[in-house]
Parts: sequence; C-alpha cells; structure tokens
Amino acid sequence: MGSGRLRGLPGGHRLGRSFDWFWGAYTTSALGTWLAFGAFPLIAVQVLHAGPAEVAALSSAGAAAGAAAAVPLGPWVEFRRKRPVLIATDLVRCAALLTVPAAFALGALTFFQLLLVSVVVAAADLTFRAASGAYLKGLLPAGDLLAAHARLESASWTTTMIGPPLGGALIGLLGPVVTVAADAASHLLSALGIRAAGRYEPPPPRRPESGRPRAGDLLEGWRCVLADAGLRPLFLGTALFNGLVMATSPLLAVLMLGPLGFEPWQYGLAFAVPSVGGLVGSRLARPLVSRYGQHRVLTVSGSLRALWPVGLAFTGPGTPGLLLVMGVEFGLILCCGVFNPVCATYRLERIPADRVARALSAWSVTTKAATALLTAAWGVLGTLLGPRPALALAGVLLLATPLLLPRRPAPAAYPGPHGAGAASRG
Repeated sequence: MGSGRLRGLPGGHRLGRSFDWFWGAYTTSALGTWLAFGAFPLIAVQVLHAGPAEVAALSSAGAAAGAAAAVPLGPWVEFRRKRPVLIATDLVRCAALLTVPAAFALGALTFFQLLLVSVVVAAADLTFRAASGAYLKGLLPAGDLLAAHARLESASWTTTMIGPPLGGALIGLLGPVVTVAADAASHLLSALGIRAAGRYEPPPPRRPESGRPRAGDLLEGWRCVLADAGLRPLFLGTALFNGLVMATSPLLAVLMLGPLGFEPWQYGLAFAVPSVGGLVGSRLARPLVSRYGQHRVLTVSGSLRALWPVGLAFTGPGTPGLLLVMGVEFGLILCCGVFNPVCATYRLERIPADRVARALSAWSVTTKAATALLTAAWGVLGTLLGPRPALALAGVLLLATPLLLPRRPAPAAYPGPHGAGAASRG
C-alpha cells in the first residue's frame, strides 16, 4: 500500500493511513446522513404542506427510482478507478442536497425538487456503496477486511446513536433545512478525506471486447451472486431479512405513538439506546471469528438476529412496554453488529475482483427494492389487520430467514487471479 502502518483498531490491529482517511470520511458522511434523518418528510409537511400520500411517495418512490438509476452505474463503476468515483458521488450528493436550502432561501422550493433530490441522492448512495467495496478490496490485504468492516460497522452504529438526537435538536432550534445543509457539508468533507487517502489504487479490470457497455453487463452482478453457492442463499436471505425488519418500523411507530400513547422522545429513545448493541457486536466480530471461525459466526449470529423481532408484537403501554422494545432492539442490533461485518467480509472474499462493483450494486439495488416492496405490503397489512398482527406476522416470517444462510462452508467459486486471493495483494 505504500502508506505505512500508522494507526488502527484497538488491540493493535493497524490498517494504515489510507484506510484511516477512508474511515474518517465514511464516519463524517454517516453522521451527516443521520443528522438529516427524517428532514425531507418534515420539510414536505412543514414547509410545503404535503399530505400523507406525497410524504409516502417521497420515501418510497424516491428510493425505488434511485435504485433503478443505480442499475446501469454498476457496470460503469466496475471498469474505472474507484477512488475518483467515490469522490464524485460525494460531490454529487453535496451539490444535490445544497439545492434544497438554496431554493428554500429563495422561496422557490417545490415538492418535485425534493423528490428529484431524493432520487439523485439514493442513486449516488448505492453507487458509493458499490465503489467503496471494490476500493476496500484493492486497498487492504484479505486478512484485514474483517477488521476494516468491523471498524466501519462501529462507526455506523456510533453515528446512529449520536446523529438523530443531535439532528432533532438542530431541527427544533433552526428548522429541518439546516440539517440538510449539514448533510451536504458532510459529503464535501468526505470527498476531501477520500482525496487525502492517497493516490494508490490497483488498476481497474479491463472491459472485454471493444470497450463499449454491453447489455449483459447490467445483469452480470446478479449472475455473479446467484451462481455462487455460498453467496446465493445469503443474498436472498439478506434481502428478505432487511426488508421485513424495515417494514416493521412504520407499524411500530403507529402502535407506539398512537394506541400505546408514547411520547416522541420515548420513541426516539427506544431506538437510540439499543444502538450500543451495534457497537458491542462490531467489537466482538473479529475475536469471535478468530476463535470459532467465519462460517460458524456467520450462521449463529445470522440465526440469533431473527429471534428478536417477533417480540415487538407484545409491546404494551408504559415503562414495561418501552423496556421491552429497547430489549428487543438491543438484542437484534447486537446480533446484527456481529453479523454485518462478517457477512460483508465473506461477500468480498467470494466475489471476483473484476466483478465487485457490479455484484455489490446488484446486491444493494435488490435489497433496496425488497425493502420498498415489503414496506408497502406491510403498510397495507397494517391497515387491514392492525399494526400488532402485522408485526407478529413479520416476526414469524423472520424466524424462517436462517434457512437462507449458507449451511456449510462453500469452496471458493472463483479460484485464480480474480478470486479472493487477489485482494491479498492489495
């Protein structure tokens, strides 16, 4: 890597200057995103006086259109150096978000602009995720990937704890538009951090044939994942698990803030405090893998995380109900904190180096689409059955998701120079 081994994780595991800059950029961007969490719906309601249908469209249609726009970007990213792509997507997000406070200041903000910005930001987010995975695989040796993902996971849960309460305070003092400007600034700082990471990067894979984009490139990411015996069940299980968990969030909000009579600050507390579990889990991931092995930790943590959500159907009023939600969320997030970095490492190890961006793009797009579809479906079920039965149904279905975890360690699907071993030369 050429940057030396300067700083790193607690316990003396050092990942080098380039990763430290990348980690700082990631953390800054994540904090900005969580500061602005919920800002667009608030702007739509408070500033533009939008109704429920428009607010729902802003959340679901924006994410779905962003996912669709990201599909052709996967092949485009694959055959380019990833560091400039990361910087460009940060700058695109910064510029798009800055149009919101600018239009607000001029009195020209419209709902269509909010929707367009949400599409651009969603597409840039997915592109950044795909490029960052490929960048990490080339930046670090294979043996350092789990430590890197654990550190990123820890940053993610830390910003989840800090961002929403701080953002809520800023919104209360200065209004939601200010947090959008803060989010834009975080992406600018992220771009500067990635630029400071250094110029080293392995050359991108060469596009076969004439160099023109091919229609088959759009599907190559899905082919790569679905053809791998280890990734296929994990891919399907992750999309289903994430979709069902996210689908329960609006139902739980309706139940807690409606019939059960919780205050908004209690609802926020119920999800902020359990995020400590994500920090603990991310710190445990690497020692657990060292002791028990990657496959065992992947399957056990992936199975345990599915046991918790069904408990949300038994949420009652008052302090006992609040403690139940916090306990369920803590257990779920703790298991996810272990599972997520192990899963991300397993995935990168199995994807060939010349298909990482396309495969990760396909993975993210599918997960995003599944989440949008299941959230809409559970919204209908919540209306027909009530929030508590719909929560119970989601919890029962989640109990089946461990069946989609890899049952045994799968052999490397892509031996040779483009397989997992290629990362060890990064």
